[in-house]
Amino acid sequence: MIANTESPSNHAPLAFARMACAVLLIVGSAFALRVQAQPAKSVVTTERARAELLAYAPEGVEPGKTVWVGLQLAHQPDWHTYWKNSGDSGLPTQLKWTLPPGVEAGEIAWPIPKKYPIGHLANYGYSGTVLLPVPLTVTPQFKPSLLGGDLQVKLKAQWLICRQECVPEEGEFALKISARSATALHADVFNASFQAQPRPLAGAGTVRIDGDTLKVSVPGLPAEAKGKVLGFFPETNEVIQTAAAVTQSWDGKVWNAVVPLSPQRSQSPAIMPLVLTLGDQGWRTEAQVVGQWPQVAAPAGVSPALEEALRRNSLSQPASAVSLTFAAALLGALLGGLILNLMPCVFPVLAIKVMGFARHADDRRGHRVSGLAFSAGVIVSFVLLGAILVALRAAGQQLGWGFQLQSPLVVATLAALFTVIGLNLAGVFEFGAFLPNRLATLESKHPVANSFLSGVLAVAIASPCTAPFMGASLGLAVTLPAPQALLVFAALGFGMALPYLAAGWIPGVARLLPRPGPWMVTLRQFMAFPMFATVTWLLWVLGQQSGIDGAASLLVLLVAMSMLIWSLTLVGRLRGFVGGISFVVLALLMWHAGHNITAVDVARPATAASEGSWQAWEPGRVEKILATGRPVFVDFTAAWCVTCQYNKKTTLANPAVMADLSAKSVALVRADWTRRDPAVTAALGQLGRNGVPVYVLYQNGRSPVVLSEILSVDEVRAAIASL
Repeated sequence: MIANTESPSNHAPLAFARMACAVLLIVGSAFALRVQAQPAKSVVTTERARAELLAYAPEGVEPGKTVWVGLQLAHQPDWHTYWKNSGDSGLPTQLKWTLPPGVEAGEIAWPIPKKYPIGHLANYGYSGTVLLPVPLTVTPQFKPSLLGGDLQVKLKAQWLICRQECVPEEGEFALKISARSATALHADVFNASFQAQPRPLAGAGTVRIDGDTLKVSVPGLPAEAKGKVLGFFPETNEVIQTAAAVTQSWDGKVWNAVVPLSPQRSQSPAIMPLVLTLGDQGWRTEAQVVGQWPQVAAPAGVSPALEEALRRNSLSQPASAVSLTFAAALLGALLGGLILNLMPCVFPVLAIKVMGFARHADDRRGHRVSGLAFSAGVIVSFVLLGAILVALRAAGQQLGWGFQLQSPLVVATLAALFTVIGLNLAGVFEFGAFLPNRLATLESKHPVANSFLSGVLAVAIASPCTAPFMGASLGLAVTLPAPQALLVFAALGFGMALPYLAAGWIPGVARLLPRPGPWMVTLRQFMAFPMFATVTWLLWVLGQQSGIDGAASLLVLLVAMSMLIWSLTLVGRLRGFVGGISFVVLALLMWHAGHNITAVDVARPATAASEGSWQAWEPGRVEKILATGRPVFVDFTAAWCVTCQYNKKTTLANPAVMADLSAKSVALVRADWTRRDPAVTAALGQLGRNGVPVYVLYQNGRSPVVLSEILSVDEVRAAIASL
């Protein structure tokens, strides 16, 4: 991946791969050891809730028997989490189980929820103490004797807990259930939860579509419910106006209601499961939908991706709409990939690639092979990232483009990798010097690997830098079937690789490249500084994620790692002595620093976005401000997004822009996506976007206006003037 300007042994792509893997293993081992030192427990306590994993096996753990496990959430006063349909905002609690062979987890048996009005919106969820029980089915394939006679259950849970503000929380839990005897310690808790679940009704309800309302009829309700006003909770989200009044009446034993449809409806179900409640009792029916759902028209100012998402949920969608929008998404991805080459975060890697082209200026065949290999590395990497993203979202994960840099571990690993590359470019060491002659000779026969790895590295650092035309395309991609989605990601990679294909296959472009010469040695050393600048940026990103302690810990680790690499260039006994000391120091520092690097900066959510006149975004805040009559400008941003930081320091700091915003009394809200935040991901998805930056201007009575990713002063001022 590093251009060779001195000797054949320096051009060692496989050596670089080995070194990169070693760096990844060294950095990753610290975190793995840290996890082993802090095993998952059955209880996780935060400032807002106490979460505990409970078990109930009244008949023991035997094939054919049901074992119940459940996450119990005890909320602090005024805090709540969400039901399976969270309402106008929020996210339902997610449970991911790790179970031994022969044991399968079912769905959450959701207790009946409560309704939480928030201004002109409403949410569905739970306060106080609630248990979310899940049945485990034990099959004959379960062999408890191999597991010490116990059923070992592991759970990774994620929940969004809200009061006036919302905080994403998560926990990892572990529990052993005896397979030799019954487990009934928490029988009263589980039985109370079973009683709080809605009971199925014998008769099926119906939902008749009547213009912009739904006419609901539910027969078979028990006698104690007759004539009473019931709570109404649809399990399908984004269909009704959650906060609107439900007009109810009784026709003998049949409960009827008229429910307004949501103007932003995004679902068109054929069956609508409904839950009706009376006090602490509830009943459930799967109502048949009668009639045709009205087409949802995309309002002005909404991105093409959101328009397509709305059309896809309408039964009267034109047949040509999907293909037309898909073609536009491919073109947008191609153009976005081209523009991605201009992003500052890509410059260090691309400069090395150009230097490699210059080295082979007289070798046309080498140019072509190198260009093809680099392009393959770029396209394969984009497709692989896209496949991971699509697969995780299909599994229920709230992820968006750039998700890899939301992990402090990935940021720290990239910083270590770029430090190694910078030391190599500066001449501190040569990759070939660490390898046997036979392996170095083998590597010199495979220069294609060098170009391929250069493409992989370029994507690793460039992918979070969204560019114009990419936002809508990537937002649409995650809503498409997997083959079409992967084509969009492949088009993005092809666009980024296109200039290098041109340099390899078009003689006129190749002639523009400089001829090789002694200047390349100086250029190679100079290129170490952009690499170290990239490391500085990654350190700053980690500081935004994990606080100053996390950034300082990583910096100390990089110094120790650099010392270890330098020690390997020494000779004789000195090499072994210094290298041994360096390795021990590095291992001890990694053990100590693992927690600081992966920890969440708990102070940051309360202060990071509240800069000057900017407020921190949270679910429902925009709606609350709009209810007061003020327009709202929302900046969806992240510390690892270079485009976001550029816009923040230029257009969004422009005195004329700020004066216009103040004159129109526009509220400024900043949604920080530096670390994974399912609530922000969901808000981006509602706008038809899947990454940052995204800039949105809201006003009561008007559709949200989504601005360009690279903001100009004129564009923002024109949007403000239209208010």
